[in-house]
Amino acid sequence: MRKPLVAGNWKMNGNAVSINELMGLLVSGVKQAAEGVDVLVCPPAVYLAQVSELARGSAIKVGAQNACQHAAGAYTGEVALPMLAEFDCEYVIIGHSERRALFGEDDALVAEKCAAALAQGITPILCVGESLEQRDAGQALAVVGAQIEAVLTRCGIGAVADMVIAYEPVWAIGTGRTATPAQAQEIHAAIRAQLAEQDAKVAAEVRVLYGGSVTAATAAELFAQPDIDGGLVGGASLKAADFLAICSAAAA
Repeated sequence: MRKPLVAGNWKMNGNAVSINELMGLLVSGVKQAAEGVDVLVCPPAVYLAQVSELARGSAIKVGAQNACQHAAGAYTGEVALPMLAEFDCEYVIIGHSERRALFGEDDALVAEKCAAALAQGITPILCVGESLEQRDAGQALAVVGAQIEAVLTRCGIGAVADMVIAYEPVWAIGTGRTATPAQAQEIHAAIRAQLAEQDAKVAAEVRVLYGGSVTAATAAELFAQPDIDGGLVGGASLKAADFLAICSAAAA
């Protein structure tokens, strides 16, 4: 039985005051809302120390939104995985569509970052997904399959057992649009089938999240799908009541 995971990606939002308030509400509310669910928040890197301290002793896990594939060196502006480990980061989002589209991260770089995170003992949340043009052209399965294959080639199927995969249709991120449960389930099932070609046990056990404008209103039906194990939540994760409602949906 795969334990659901609900991860909040705060993106480049928040400040010290608002984060203190949000974390206070989440820490107090998550015990009632999310029994049997792993709850994760991924703040901007400059707030990791604050969030880690506020989360200490609670059921909330802490992750980062990105990391450099290099452990140290002359990489101005980057954040290394050993640095993240010092702030109790258990997870790191890798290959988010915004990183791919806005910062030019390709499949090979994403695979290198996954390998680096695994080497540091931090769980990568590997993001995959297609654009609207690719979906309309009937290429969704091929695009997602290629993104998965790059990581399999670099890291091997065994490493996937220590990852989380997040399917995020690019056309449904920040747009208010959500893939239908059937559309999401189709891709999630295809991801598992691709992994099962190499290792059925890994395919059955890896958690695959849905990430594409998940809201309190859409979460329950999405999470009811057999291959969807929770969500990578964007805007709704900045509102305590909404995020806790999504956690409750995952626990149902």
